[in-house]
Amino acid sequence: MSSRAGALGTSFWRKPSFPHSLIPSFLLSYFPPLLLSSSSRIRHVRPLQTATLLVLLLTRLTCDADVTGAESEVPENARPSILVIYTDDQRYNTLHSLGNNEIATPNLDRLVREGTSFTRAHIMGGMHGALCAPSRAMLMTGRSLFDLQDSGDIIPEGHIMMPTQFAASGYATFGTGKWHNDRPAFNRAFQFGENIFFGGMLWPQNGGQEHPWIHHYDPTGAYPDSTKEQSDIFSSTLFTNAAVDFIRSRKESDAPFFAYVAYTSPHDPRTPPEPFKSSYVADSISLPANYLPEHPFDNGELKVRDEMLAPHPRTEAIVKSELAAYYGMISEVDAQIGRLIDALEETGVRENTIVVYAGDNGLAVGSHGLMGKQNLYDHSMRIPMVISGPGINRGEQRDALVYQYDVFPTLAELVGISVPATVDGQSLVPVLRRPDATVRDAVFYAYKDLQRGVRTADDWKIIRYNVDGVDTVQLFNLADDPNETVNLAGDPDYADRLAQMDSLLLVQSKLNHDRIDLSLPNWGK
Repeated sequence: MSSRAGALGTSFWRKPSFPHSLIPSFLLSYFPPLLLSSSSRIRHVRPLQTATLLVLLLTRLTCDADVTGAESEVPENARPSILVIYTDDQRYNTLHSLGNNEIATPNLDRLVREGTSFTRAHIMGGMHGALCAPSRAMLMTGRSLFDLQDSGDIIPEGHIMMPTQFAASGYATFGTGKWHNDRPAFNRAFQFGENIFFGGMLWPQNGGQEHPWIHHYDPTGAYPDSTKEQSDIFSSTLFTNAAVDFIRSRKESDAPFFAYVAYTSPHDPRTPPEPFKSSYVADSISLPANYLPEHPFDNGELKVRDEMLAPHPRTEAIVKSELAAYYGMISEVDAQIGRLIDALEETGVRENTIVVYAGDNGLAVGSHGLMGKQNLYDHSMRIPMVISGPGINRGEQRDALVYQYDVFPTLAELVGISVPATVDGQSLVPVLRRPDATVRDAVFYAYKDLQRGVRTADDWKIIRYNVDGVDTVQLFNLADDPNETVNLAGDPDYADRLAQMDSLLLVQSKLNHDRIDLSLPNWGK
């Protein structure tokens, strides 16, 4: 072990057994002296011709599923590395460079300048209040909401994860931060890890963001609670420390890496440290254009935990105070994202690293009289998403309708590795290449068995609610009403449009394998 490895600790550097089942016997007969030691651990592979040949052959293989896609024309050691940054509860309109003049996000703005931003990126929703669990499962597997297991709480072995596929193509994979899915899935995804938080949020009574409980990488994949440790380092800083150490450790390696940094910020508890806490004064924060003291009807989740974080009705002072803390958390995590970018530059790999930044879901924070994300409005379903790196157009925006689970096939195509047949997402490479390209005409949303919605490329949106047998419908013309404040569903002038959107909602529900039947009375509940 090198002195660098020793300084970082054995848990960080311990490698799991290489998945020999991915290598056919005829390849093992040719290459065992190169790749495998007597202890069956993968060695550092030098950029030899035979190793490159092996990697190219491996891209044709399956990972517990059939795979399709083009082989890379670039040798393994020339492939770009990947850095995926995922923030928690960050809604789409919280970047300074994309129109929010009240928030400071200099490092995210830097990614926007250096890459292509997706201004209509979405999540699909979730089957329980913690939307971050299905969001993370969708990102990792490239699968849509109703093709997950247990709403994404469990990622089964048959659902091939993005890091797993990259590892099979020669990438060193690393994860840090929040993992809101089952613990065994973490080690199937990542060969390395450090400062790992298993759970949905850092509860204030257990230390909050200031004193997070974390695990070190466990080669067994068990991660018993008895081995977790409490840190005195703020969560975003703690996760960034681990990622920066990993990036620096790869400086002398010829193999590319896939690093995943999943923050718990700006999810509550919203307790930004200084100087970010003092950077935003509540009185100077503007109210959302769709601010309401109360939601106008029962959406089925008015008493969920997120909605109880602030008293009813939502006063202007309450909402401004919540937004000030929310913005402080975003600026805080922005500073840590800057450290990640600096580490790429410091180690000389920035120009050959694809950086994906996205939020896992949005948040209301006073919009429509709501505080949480358990709704289908844009502030909860839309997310920020930026891709930058070699071959990506700089400083451009795309308004194509995309999901965050499109990231998996997009990255695979960009680096030339196969896409498992288990993936539902669409590659966004055509959209990255051409401003007028699209990959879908509509996006579908779902929340529990209470809410269903669809949005079209020409900016019409319908949301239907079924709460205790009461049906409510909203129809929005987002081109004229981007804040979703004027419900056109009861206007006879829009009766035809409402019928069209209802039909589309039913079609999209079936196409996305919805578990309820919207055509039945009371949705069959």
